[in-house]
Amino acid sequence: MPEIRFYHLQRQRLEEALPKLVEKVCEAGLRAHVKVPDAPTMDLLDKALWSFDPASFIPHDKEGCSQPDSQLIFLTCDNENLNDASVLILVNAVDSPDISEFDRCFYMFDGRDERIVAKARADWTKLKDQGLGMSYWQQKETGGWEEKA
Repeated sequence: MPEIRFYHLQRQRLEEALPKLVEKVCEAGLRAHVKVPDAPTMDLLDKALWSFDPASFIPHDKEGCSQPDSQLIFLTCDNENLNDASVLILVNAVDSPDISEFDRCFYMFDGRDERIVAKARADWTKLKDQGLGMSYWQQKETGGWEEKA
């Protein structure tokens, strides 16, 4: 069963916070399947990963590329794990039918959108009821993350 971490964004926008998380995934030598709700979000995050830090590079590509299987970080609206990732990142309460094929699942959601927060709460309850190992992280006033549950 995967380790599941909920990341509740309150201070930063998704395009600011996700690159930092993805950078840590890369530093650990892991691959990530980043599932997004729609093409505009995918394009926003693709651009953010390219421009996040001018001094570094986060190797990634998105749905529609010619070689998804060679991508360390793969942005998609689809469920198929084309890059053989061990990390699943679910963005803004998007569903995934089977998280059990991953070692880790990071559920990152925008706390300023009540619709997304309500869906995240429902997903938390559903996953918790399955007896999965879970933690809940909230952004601190000063930046960074604090484990709340």
